[in-house]
Amino acid sequence: MAEASRDPEQVAARIRELNEQVLEVGRKAGLDFLEAYEEMLRNFADYQDKVADASQVDWITNMARAQANFTREVSGAYTKALRDTLTR
Repeated sequence: MAEASRDPEQVAARIRELNEQVLEVGRKAGLDFLEAYEEMLRNFADYQDKVADASQVDWITNMARAQANFTREVSGAYTKALRDTLTR
């Protein structure tokens, strides 16, 4: 019965507070995941550069270098857009 006599505004304020906490934890988890994903893509692009450096065939070198650059450009744009969305 004590629960039923609570002020509805206090209940609504508490619910809003809890929602904000949940959203903040979700944003932080999303940003942490995004950082790990971005690091993985950087490592992948670095590996592609190593393949290019190790190759003695020009077209393979060029292809691997282009793929590394493409990976960096696309992942940079993608992660920037996600980061912008998560930090709003």
